[in-house]
Amino acid sequence: MIDFIKVFSHSSIMINTESGAVYIDPFKLNDSPKDAAFILVTHDHYDHFSPEDIAKVANSNTILVVPEKMAKKANEAARLVKEIVTVKQTESKEIAGLKIETIPAYNTLKPFHTKSAGWVGYILEVKGQRIYIAGDTDATKEAREVKCDIALVPVGGTYTMDAKKAAELINEMQPKVAIPVHYGSIVGSSKDADKFASLVKAPVEVDIKIGK
Repeated sequence: MIDFIKVFSHSSIMINTESGAVYIDPFKLNDSPKDAAFILVTHDHYDHFSPEDIAKVANSNTILVVPEKMAKKANEAARLVKEIVTVKQTESKEIAGLKIETIPAYNTLKPFHTKSAGWVGYILEVKGQRIYIAGDTDATKEAREVKCDIALVPVGGTYTMDAKKAAELINEMQPKVAIPVHYGSIVGSSKDADKFASLVKAPVEVDIKIGK
């Protein structure tokens, strides 16, 4: 339904924007287009920060954006990009024409993603719409307060919220479109995406992209 957003697998996302191609957490990419204007990383786990995959999309003009608490680890990819920009957990800034907000991304009852780690989700302003990329998170109070047109949320469970909790979050947030991610590779399956879609209430539309 939304053709300017692609989800390659897991939480590997690409958004075509007025400022160029924006990749979020590139991982297990099949191609090497080297066309990224920006690469945004939500946190430093291997399935979200992959220098091997950053190399496939980065070029000499690419800006890499990371949470400030992973600045040292991000240096592993420094030679692949033009510069590295760090962001706080709750911040709004414009980077080379791209408007970015950050939202804390963390688990509420699980130990895998702590709030103190400083990891983030992103809100981008693209084509007049606010796009929320939640990152690895549960249905936190900060997530519930997000106002957006399009929301990409994890549904695979184990390390993040599951399909039921993600649907409850979306039904509360009420974006125009919801896109499930973080399933089908390391955790979760297409059944999680289908369950999510069945639980999201109108008028929110669900756009399943993984495997399509």
